Parts: sequence; C-alpha cells; structure tokens
Amino acid sequence: MSLSELEQLKQQLQAANATIKSQQHIISHQKEILTQIGKEVHSLESQLQAESLDKNHQQTEEKIKASLTGINKLLVNKEGMLKTSFSRIDYELIMTENESESKDDPQAGITRRSRTSSSIIYDVVAILDGGAQYAKVIDRRVRECNVQSVIVPFTTKWEDLRKYKAIIISGGPSSVYANDSPKCDVRIFKENKTIPILGICYGFQLMAYTLEGKVERGEEREDGQFLLQLAHDKSLLFDTLLTHGDMVVNPGKSFIVTSKSSNKIISSAEHESLPFYGVQFHPEVDLTTFGPQIFTNFLFKIANCKPSFTVRNRKDAAIEFLSSFIYLLFVQWTMSIRLCYSYILDCVEDKKVLSLISGGVDSSVCTALLRQALNPKQVLLLFNSLFAVTLHTFHTLQIYCVHVDTGFMRKNESAQVKKALEDIGVDVHVVDASEMFYNGTTIIDGAETKKLKECTNPEHKRKIIGDIFMRLCEDVVRNTFGLKFDEMMLAQGTLRPDLIESASQHANKGNTADVIKTHHNDTFLVRQLRASGRVVEPLSDYHKDEVRILGAELGLPKHLVWRQPFPGPGLAIRIICATEPYLTEHDQTILYAIHLLKQLKQFETDVFAVSGSTTDKKPWDDLYKLAKDIPRVVRQVNRCVFLFGHALSGHQSSITKTLLIPDVINQLRECDDIVNQLLLSNDLLHTIAQVPVVLFPSNFGVEGARSICIRPFISRDFMTGVPAVIDTHLPEKILNEMVTRILQVKGIARVALDLTPKPPGTTEWE
Repeated sequence: MSLSELEQLKQQLQAANATIKSQQHIISHQKEILTQIGKEVHSLESQLQAESLDKNHQQTEEKIKASLTGINKLLVNKEGMLKTSFSRIDYELIMTENESESKDDPQAGITRRSRTSSSIIYDVVAILDGGAQYAKVIDRRVRECNVQSVIVPFTTKWEDLRKYKAIIISGGPSSVYANDSPKCDVRIFKENKTIPILGICYGFQLMAYTLEGKVERGEEREDGQFLLQLAHDKSLLFDTLLTHGDMVVNPGKSFIVTSKSSNKIISSAEHESLPFYGVQFHPEVDLTTFGPQIFTNFLFKIANCKPSFTVRNRKDAAIEFLSSFIYLLFVQWTMSIRLCYSYILDCVEDKKVLSLISGGVDSSVCTALLRQALNPKQVLLLFNSLFAVTLHTFHTLQIYCVHVDTGFMRKNESAQVKKALEDIGVDVHVVDASEMFYNGTTIIDGAETKKLKECTNPEHKRKIIGDIFMRLCEDVVRNTFGLKFDEMMLAQGTLRPDLIESASQHANKGNTADVIKTHHNDTFLVRQLRASGRVVEPLSDYHKDEVRILGAELGLPKHLVWRQPFPGPGLAIRIICATEPYLTEHDQTILYAIHLLKQLKQFETDVFAVSGSTTDKKPWDDLYKLAKDIPRVVRQVNRCVFLFGHALSGHQSSITKTLLIPDVINQLRECDDIVNQLLLSNDLLHTIAQVPVVLFPSNFGVEGARSICIRPFISRDFMTGVPAVIDTHLPEKILNEMVTRILQVKGIARVALDLTPKPPGTTEWE
C-alpha cells in the first residue's frame, strides 16, 4: 500500500473515530433515559406487589401490565435509534477496514485490521471441507491458537484461495480414485510456491495423488490410536489418531517421509522445497496427544501467522459491544452467550417458540438461552429487580416448553425432568405420547415404514422418532396451546456433532460427507422446517464440553449442567431390535481373521460386534489392545466387547426376538437404573463422560433371554473418545457390582463391557 493510500486510510479512520465519539454522547444520553425508565418500572413493580391484596387486583395488574407494555415500546423505539446509529458506525468502519489482497505477494495473505487498534492484524487460514467429521474441529483448533480461520467449499478456486495466509485440506470419507470424490483446484499445488498447505488424511492423499504420488487401499484399515515413529528423530514417539481405509504409499517426487506407523505405513510427509505438509492422522482430535503442537508448528513456524485473533482484538468486538450495549449495561455476559442471544433474536424476532426439552444439558441450556434472550426486546433484563416479574409476565407468552414422554424414557425420567426444570423457573408441559410413538410410521424413499414397535432398522427407527416429534409438535401447538403451528418456531438443542454425523450441509460446506447415522433432530422433516427458517438452534455450532461451560455461565444448577447425556430418542436406540439372527457373508472371514490373532481363546461375533470371553482373570491391557487391533485388521468389525461369565466357543447366533414393546423397554429400564444409581452413589458422573446401557438380542443359549452391554465412555467433545479404563476411570469392584445386579434382572443372560474407541465405534450403538 502506498504512502498516499495509508494517509487516506488514516484520515478515514480519524473521521470514523470522530463519529464514534459523537455517538458516545448519544449513548450517554440514552443511558440516562433508560435509568429513569428503570426507576419508573421499579415503581410500577412495587405498585403491583402492593396491590396484590386489593380486591380489584386483577384490574390493577392489567393496568400496570399495560403501562409496562407502553414503557417497553418506548424502550424499543430508543433501541431502534441506537441501532441505526451503530449500523452507520459499523458501515463506516467496514469501509475503512484494510484487507490486503496483493497478487504480487500472495504470501501476505488476508489481513484484517482491528477497529480498536491499527497495529493489530489478523491472519486468516482457509480450511477446505472435504466432508470430514472433523472439519469443524479443525476450525476450532486453529482458533484456539488465536488465528482466524474460515471453512470454505472444497471446490473453491485458486484465485480465491491465494489471498489466505495458509490452507488446510480436511479429511473425508472418499477415495481419491472414486469418480465422485471431491477434488480441489489442482493449481493449489501446481502454481502455489509460497502459501503453506497442510493436508490431513484425505487431504494428504489428494496432495500425493495430484503430485504424482501413489495412494492405495490398505490391507488393514487404520482406525484408532497408534504409536508413530518420526523418521527424522528415532527416539521420539507419540500417540495419534488414524482413521482412513486408503493410505499414501508414495507421497510423490521431492517429498520426504517424516513418520510411519507401527505397521510401517507412511503417516506424514513434507515437500523438500515447497511448504506442503501432509499427515495421515487427525491432529485436530483430542486423542492425538501432540495434536495442538502440530497446529502450533504449522501456523507459527511454517505459515508465520500472528496469534492476534483473540476475543479482545476481534474486529467485530467493539461494534458487537455497542450493538449489545442496551442489553449489557448492568450485566457482564461472555462473548459466546452474546453471540447466542444475537442469533436467537435474528431468528425468532417476535414469533412464538416451541422448545422441546428432554431434560438433558443441551435442551436445558437451549431453553435457558431462549428464556433470557427472548424477554421482549431484552431491555428489561437491565433491571435485576424486574427479572422474575419479566419471566412471569412475558416469557410464558413467547416460549412454550414441552417435555415429551415418548415411552422410551429412563426410570422416573419425566417426573425428574419436570421437577429439575421447574426448580430453575421453567414451566414445562409434559405430554405422554408413548402410544403415538409405539405405533408411529414415516415415509422413507417413497414407502411407508413399519410401525416403530415392529421396526428393526436403526436408521428407520431414528427417522420415525424424529418425524413423530415434528407431527407431535404440530398437534400440541394447535390442540394444547391453541396456536397456529405455521406461525411457530421450533427450538432444538442440536449440537455440532449431531449435524456432522447426519451429514448435514450446515456442518459440511463441501456437501461431501457420508451419513454416519441420522439424528432425530436432523431428519427430513426437520430439514424442511430449517430450510423455511422455522428452526432455532443456538447450540448448533457447539460441542458438548462448550455447552456445559455455557450452562454454568448461565447459572444453571450443577446437577443439570453435568447430567449424563441421554439421546432424544431415548431407550429406543439403546435396544438392538431383531426378529432373526443376522448373518452376513463376512462372518466366517471375521472369525478366521480373529482366530489368527491368537490373543484370546474364544470369540463370538454377531451383526457388527466381536466379543471375547475368558474364565481367567481379566487381562484388561490385552483386551483394550485387541479392541483397537481387531477393527484395523477386520474391516467389517466396528464394535468389540468383553463378555462376563464363563468362556464361550464357536459362533453364537442364537437370539431372542426383540422389538420396541413395553416388556422389553422395562427390561432395559431396570438395567439402566442399576448402572446409573451406582455411578451416582460412587460420584463417577464427572469422571466418565457417558455410560450408555444397551440391550441386545443375543441369548447365548438361554431361551427367551437377552443381554446387556455397558459402554463407559471418556470424551471431551464426543467427536472422538476412548473406553473407560478399568481401575483408572471405573473401579473394577463397582463394575462387578453392576454385572451382578444386572444379572438379577429377569430375562438377562449375559453382561458385556464395550471396549471400542471412537472411531471406529460411535458413542451409541445405534
């Protein structure tokens, strides 16, 4: 930029600063008005309380409410004036923002100057979304390094990418040789000489493929945590997460292999002269021990990014504070909560909202955000003395909270949910819809499904439940609340992993992700409502650990914030339904491959799980290793469990017919309660992230019986995770007590312990 241009920019910034100062006088004046109005409102509230004993209480209350409404309108008008002024300031500052896009020096990349300090700049990193489960996690990890990042479609042109400071190409489920696999602009590699590139998993394979390297389908799939040895430092080992079926066998000309896995598979490589780096593993996930260090090295040592993208310095911080000035005058809220409020206000405006509450942390935090953000025009939140009156007088007119008893709840679940939420001031309407769910159907691929109580297909079960929720919402809105469903918004506690696993376009910019499993809050009907702008999901950009932080900041009680996650479909997806043994062409292959491992004496296999059993003392270390090795060697297996009890031999294919009927549900309900009561009484709810209790139809020769699997799971964000380690996370004594008491439940043949990491296994079995 020339000196004259810099001088012109300086003058523009000075003019903008002068405008801000003039607006500060307006703000100061408005603050005085608001303070005076606050006093009037407080006086009216006192009148309302004093008149509560008056015989004409109702008329008096209506009169005061009318006055409150008038004051509210006045505040709205004042707010509009301020927002108009703020918008003008925002526009002027945006027009003076410096975005360098020098074609002569693409390495300079995009830089964004802070609106509060001309010396602070932001380097921006582009993330090409290849359809990976972890693309959003990459974005999060980069921002945790205080570097700004943007997720862009995989097909983004080189002309648009060359202005970024660095490029990260995410992983994805495809093979580079597939006709429909995502391909980026090859000029990223062939014309780029200066912008650093980090290819992750599929991104690494695509880099090698484009630069005449070699990618092959591996004989063994690499899933889970494995030790890597760095080729340039023979003594350094670290844990990492690999997850892909293809692998680079030759990274291409001029590439140097920098590490290999224990199976001698290339795990990372870099170009000897260009800033191109590739890793076969996923440094963005929690399971990669040195993942943050890898991002730090790439961003700062290789790309020379500046860690200036902090909350204090973000380019929108000043304007966002001014825009939120009216709401934040007396209360300090975090940036995350303010962003949620802003999103809710933009989505909802003055429409009424139906909030579905399961009682879990996600739906509870979602409702708490709605309750506070949707206080009419938010201004009355300024006055702490009016907070309770505001909730009572206004919130119930705009937010309608419903808890649905689907018939698949845990023991005493609905009653406990209602009480817990009422204790924090949320009025919940409980709907018993068990019969509606048991007999519900939906349309999939143009055909009507079986009734839910007769369905065995996991995907169908989830879609039926999700669609019934939507139809039930419409029924409740019309027949219970007397409102028009077409004029309502639907609020859901949808999280980022839900959208990622459902392959939603809202989480996948490239629209190339595979469906892992459809979540009930992302079915076809939900997507239709979302497309029409009638779904509000303030948590859809958050992970579970972040939601817990939000809940604590919102003041929700600890027992609610740290409640064990429970899926919206409830026990319905923790019952593996079957009417006959499910045998596949792979069964004998699986048995033979496992036999070759010769680690345990006997194994058995059913639909997708391999289990081991032994009469000897449990060799937990060996069992955890097997649970990682078996899915890597045998691609068809993605679940490994240990069976308690006497050792088994041969292929156990005997099952008991299992469907979603009350007797079966009650059987699981009792077992689930045993596990959760022991977790609660031994203070293990904070130690273990989630403990799904699953009923599956294998009877192991006991006529009419079924079996239970316990899955104690350790995870921070539920994108990845590991099984709880016995005597580290879960005492073996307590585990044995769980097993003993579950076997006392009528009709339970065996108890299993799930040892599968994620990936390859998901948190829930279905």
